[in-house]
Formats: sequence, C-alpha cells, structure tokens
Amino acid sequence: MASIDSSSKQSGKKAAIRASIAIAVFAIAGFLLWLAGPADRYLWLKALHVIAIISWMAGLVYLPRLFVYHADAEKGSVQSETFKLMEKRLMKIIMTPAMILAWILGLWLAIDAGYFSDIWFHVKFAAVIGLTAVHFYYAAAMKKFASDENNKSARQWRFYNEIPTILMIIIVIMVVVKPF
Repeated sequence: MASIDSSSKQSGKKAAIRASIAIAVFAIAGFLLWLAGPADRYLWLKALHVIAIISWMAGLVYLPRLFVYHADAEKGSVQSETFKLMEKRLMKIIMTPAMILAWILGLWLAIDAGYFSDIWFHVKFAAVIGLTAVHFYYAAAMKKFASDENNKSARQWRFYNEIPTILMIIIVIMVVVKPF
C-alpha cells in the first residue's frame, strides 16, 4: 500500500506542476491581452472564455462518468481509492479553476458587449447558473464518495451525466442563434 501512496503522491505532484504551467500560460495570455488593442482584446477574451468553458464542460461530463464507475466499486478497495483521487484532482485542478475563469471572462465579455438587456442572454445566464449548481452538486457528491457515503446507484449517476449536456445545448443555441 505504501508504494501506491508514493506513486500516487508523485503522480499528484506532476499533475499539479502541469496545472500550474497551464495556469501560468493562461495568465501570460491574459497579460498579453492588455497589450492588444480594444478590438483584438475582445476577441482574445472570447477565445480564452471558450477555452475555459471547454475545460469546465469536459470535467462536468467526465466527473459523473467517474461516479458511475465509483458507485460500482467496492468501498475501501484500491479501485475505489483510485477513483477518489481522480475525482479530487479533476475537481481541484481542472474544473474549479476553469469554472472561475469562465465566469470572470464571461461577465467581462457581457459587460463589454452590453448583453444584459438581451433576452437570449438572460436565458443563457440562467443555464450557466444551472451549470454552476451542477458543479457544486458534483463537488458535494465527490465529498460523499471520499467518505464512502455515496447513496446513488451507477444508473442514477448516468442520468446526472446528461444534465450538463442539456444545459450546454441551451447555452450554445442562445449564444449562436440568439432566438429571442
């Protein structure tokens, strides 16, 4: 068991280093935004916002898939402990930073473009709040799994896996089609 803990810690350090590098690259890109002119700045902000959203959505779709497998794993098993570690790293290193960046950049873009009076934006905003609620629900579920207190079946987690996708579809339609 000690070798598993040692290799797990080593792997965790490597993941943290990679995440730190990604955040540094993102910060440098943000700084370079200030050097760009106003027209280019908006496009760069939009690009960074989309990158953050893709990262966040990847986590929102992948984490409940981990929960599906974790729910079927025997409590206390090596497999269960591996899922706990994977879930924690996904939430801490990818999902939460991506969510924060998506919110900051999204609000910045909305203020800059003056979208607050558009109905499509309010529908999109409500769906983003829904995604954020799902994120926090998953974070709470992750803590239950960590303490071996999950009370949902793999089948239930398969259902929860679809919620972010439905919200994403609403968001994309609002942003691209702007039906209202």
